[in-house]
Parts: sequence; C-alpha cells; structure tokens
Amino acid sequence: MSISIVVITLNEQKRIGALLSDLSEQTYQDFEVIVVDSDSDDDTRTIAQSFDDRLPQLRVHNMEQRGVGLGRNTGAELAQFERLLFLDADVRLDPDFLSSAITQLNRNKLDIAGVYMGARQMPLKHKLGYRLFNLGFFTTQYVFPTAVGACLFSTRRVHQDIDGFDEEIVLCEDCDYVKRAAMTWRFRFLNLSFQFDPRRLDQDGVFKTGATYLKANVRRLVSGEMRNNEMNYQFGHYDDQQNSSHSQRPGQA
Repeated sequence: MSISIVVITLNEQKRIGALLSDLSEQTYQDFEVIVVDSDSDDDTRTIAQSFDDRLPQLRVHNMEQRGVGLGRNTGAELAQFERLLFLDADVRLDPDFLSSAITQLNRNKLDIAGVYMGARQMPLKHKLGYRLFNLGFFTTQYVFPTAVGACLFSTRRVHQDIDGFDEEIVLCEDCDYVKRAAMTWRFRFLNLSFQFDPRRLDQDGVFKTGATYLKANVRRLVSGEMRNNEMNYQFGHYDDQQNSSHSQRPGQA
C-alpha cells in the first residue's frame, strides 16, 4: 500500500527537519511526502527541500494563503496515492510507525483512523493530560468520533466524498472531518501512538487546554460546528519554545 503523507507547516524551521528525518528512517518506505507550507517567514521550506536525497518522493508546495484546513485539502489534491496520512510538523514517529499502521489498517479494514498521543519523556502533568485526551478519544469513537488532525489516516475516496476539511472551522476542524467521515466510512483508533510537541500545554497549561477542548466539543455536540470562531481561539499563538528534549527522537534519552 502506497501512502501520500501530507505535512502542513507554518514557521516550523526548528521542527520540520526532525519529522522528515523520522520519515526517512521508517522501515516501511512506500510513500511520498508533500509538505504544504503556509508561506512561512522562516527557513521551513529550505530545510524541507534539503531532504530531497533522503526522501526521493518529496514535494514542497507553498501557499500564499494560510489555513490548517486549506493546507490539508491542498495536500490531498496534490496526492498521487489512495491512502492519505495527515501530519503536523511537530510530530515525531518511531521507525516502525508506518509498518504497524498499515498492518492495522488492513487487518481492521479501516478507511479512516485516529492515532493516540504519546507522552514519553514528558512531565507527569503532561502524561496525565494526554491520557485523559486519549481516554476521551477511545470512549467517543463509537458514538461521537473525534481525533487529532496532527496524525490522521484517511483515503482520497473518503476525503473527496466528504469534501475534505471544512476551511471555515478554526477549532476542531479535525473532529468535524472525522465525525462526517465516520457516518459513511469505517473509523477506529489504531493501537498506536505518535509523539507530539507539548508547546501548547507548556504555555496554556494542561487544565486550560483540556477545558478549552472539552468546552468546544460540548458546544459541537449541542449546537453543531463552530464556523465563525465563536470561542476566539488562535492557533499558533504560543511562544516559540526552545527546541527541548520533547523534540528528540522518540525513545532517545
């Protein structure tokens, strides 16, 4: 199974290299990488392009407009393979991530799949926070599916059938995508995790971040999706944290 991996970026020069290095070291190598950059002001695109020799099927595409949903939709349009994997630039993957994911996707005949958030080498409060998030993902996948767009499997057929990500949604556009897809296509979480930069938790705090997403999903359940940024949530508002141990290779000391 060939995979089109779509990575969205915005001023990620400190993190994009680590993710692309992880992808170059995957035990499963039948994939292309499409970096969709939202017109970064830093060297994100230059660093990504420097991986040409390590990732032969690499394309770096620049968008003049900025937007999470727009970036993912643009990457899906450029994809040449049926199976899609959407990633954020601050994700870290173990070397056997893709091989394990493909095995589970095939075995369970999944069209779309979420991945749990890992918290290795993080403070205890972050680990507890991530466990609560993961518990929520596990329990709601059967009745009100949600997922993290930072690491999400889909297919071109699913993506086209639901008209992709809703570009008007600022908060929980990934949850909306999964909810709509799961109405027709088979969705479950994989028994797998990815490492995720905790900079949002570092700045906003575990409880505030958790409360924000809990409030957002209750709002979605009661009143539907938020297409006018009713909660006035700004992505990318956090300070550019130091390139800490959280951005190390998964499993590194």
